[in-house]
Amino acid sequence: MRRAMRGGDTMKRVSACRATNDDATRSARQDRRDKIGATWDTGLGEGSAHVTDLGEEARTACRILLIEDDAPVRMRLARTIGEWPQGRLVGACGNLADAAQVIDHIPLDLLITDLNLPDGNGVQAIRRLRERQPAAEAMVISVLADDRTVIGAIEAGATGYLLKDSDPIDIVKSIGELLAGRSPISSAIARTIVRRLGGRPVQTAEVDNAESSQALTPREMDILWGIAKGFTYGELAERLGISKQTVPVHIRNIYRKLQTNNRSEAVYEASRRGLIKL
Repeated sequence: MRRAMRGGDTMKRVSACRATNDDATRSARQDRRDKIGATWDTGLGEGSAHVTDLGEEARTACRILLIEDDAPVRMRLARTIGEWPQGRLVGACGNLADAAQVIDHIPLDLLITDLNLPDGNGVQAIRRLRERQPAAEAMVISVLADDRTVIGAIEAGATGYLLKDSDPIDIVKSIGELLAGRSPISSAIARTIVRRLGGRPVQTAEVDNAESSQALTPREMDILWGIAKGFTYGELAERLGISKQTVPVHIRNIYRKLQTNNRSEAVYEASRRGLIKL
């Protein structure tokens, strides 16, 4: 009896994890179901869902698990993956515990994970995947680009590493490259690896606010936090109650003050200086 109860709890957690996809993702899946004869059973109650037979095309598609704790970012990534005809999103989890249940019980071809999670680190999910499903691939999508983090993820078994400012089309292209046996990485990550292989010391995120030539304003700090979370200009404008046209102005000021050229560099530099904690 107890074993049966534990099994029921496990399936509930797996179902709950699958149900983290939002309406937009389910809409994308509805379009695909029309094409491949999928059946989506939501009879498990509110907040849960269950995939049944998705047809021959879906059974041969790449089975993908997404781990991302930030709901808007998870929604955007889930939509991107859900609209890719060669892939099937079997779960979109917001924490490590739920993701572990999927890894343990659902066959996967690819894990896409953030690193900073509320109950652990995405590296732990990668290691678990390597133990439970060694044939599956793992790719990181994160704002973190410091040497320790990148090398740690690769050593754990990640074969791809993208930054969150990557365009949706680049994400889909990178998934295809990874499944074809290549290792897609963002240019900033490539520099990190080259720097490490070149024998330069590993950079740390020690606090050094004295490096900042100009202090960021409170509004710029809000914007910086938003781009660190991977929000788009529109999402930042809506959350902060400002004009969408104002956001790029703040971002240019942030780049100038931090002496950086893009989102990834700005987030890394701000983290290194202790301005934000990721």
